[in-house]
Amino acid sequence: MMARRGENIYKRKDNRWEGRYVSGYDDNGKAKIGYVYAKTYREVREKLHQAKALGKASFQKGKNKFSDYCDEWLVLARNRVKESTYVKYCGVVQKHLKPALGQYAPEVISTLLVESFSNKLLITDGLTPKTVKDVLAVLRSVLKYMNKQHGGSLNDIEIIYPKETPKEMRVLSKEEQTRLIRYLLTDMDEVKFGIILVLLTGMRIGEICALKWKDINLEFGIITINHTMQRLSNISEEATKKTKIVIGDTKSTYSKRTIPLPEYAINICKYMQPANTEAYVLSGDTNRFIEPRTLQNKLKKFITACNISGVHFHSLRHTFATRCVEVDFEIKSLSEILGHANTRITLDRYVHSSLELKKANMEKLCFSSISSQNKPSEA
Repeated sequence: MMARRGENIYKRKDNRWEGRYVSGYDDNGKAKIGYVYAKTYREVREKLHQAKALGKASFQKGKNKFSDYCDEWLVLARNRVKESTYVKYCGVVQKHLKPALGQYAPEVISTLLVESFSNKLLITDGLTPKTVKDVLAVLRSVLKYMNKQHGGSLNDIEIIYPKETPKEMRVLSKEEQTRLIRYLLTDMDEVKFGIILVLLTGMRIGEICALKWKDINLEFGIITINHTMQRLSNISEEATKKTKIVIGDTKSTYSKRTIPLPEYAINICKYMQPANTEAYVLSGDTNRFIEPRTLQNKLKKFITACNISGVHFHSLRHTFATRCVEVDFEIKSLSEILGHANTRITLDRYVHSSLELKKANMEKLCFSSISSQNKPSEA
């Protein structure tokens, strides 16, 4: 059937009514068409008027777009967070928030729209639930800022975070750990030494890369963690390279910590200690460092040589924590050595009991009184 004059409303062959409207424009200026449906002409006309009003509000030009509030929020965040966090925020805003939501007016952003955005990230873009949660956390902060600028008059938006399926962290068995350490001790250089040190202390990869010999006090047998190394996106307008190496403060205030060294580690440190304490531990040089990406590649080569699979650098940290638990290490002390804010993080993420440990704990159960009264009868 022909459309009602000037209305773009049609009656379909299935007897439903269909209304069409311009929902937006693509990058080339071509109109995008939206559709609404209803059982009666009156219903579809009302839906069409609502959709047109929503589209007009959503794509208006000027200060009132969501993208403008994203930019303002980033400016305010720059002086409140670490550089690494700010770079992460910029990436989320530029790559996800502004392309998907930037054209909308604040008044039309709703729970349904945010949920649709979240589903797109998960299903269409194929991002992990962890990544989507990070994106939604930034979105939540921007929405909170935007609502504050509007005196709290905007929609009350509920953000539903996707559920994460915990992944089992690969931990080296005692035999694998012994095999790897034996390999690292053979023709040991600074990099091999650094990896052994991580296995004995649970340091993060950025921490060992930034560690200098001045941070190791062999007289008192301690390592002081004050810095970390990261490769970050270079967001400076004058940048000639996409990324850069940054040595800065640790991940959190809890990550700044002192780690006592066992006697075995102290002896290896004495063997490797250079004359200049300003030298990086992984290079033995004051002007040259080993960055995290290079260290990851080195470890991959070493574990392949040891016929070990499925291990990356963070596995070493988990392996350290597991070995500590196996010898009844006090959890509060372990949490502080790992640089965690509380023991719950340590228990939830870093404690991986081996089958041997589970068996040993089962044997601690006292069944003597039961077993003495319930012996198997002889045939």
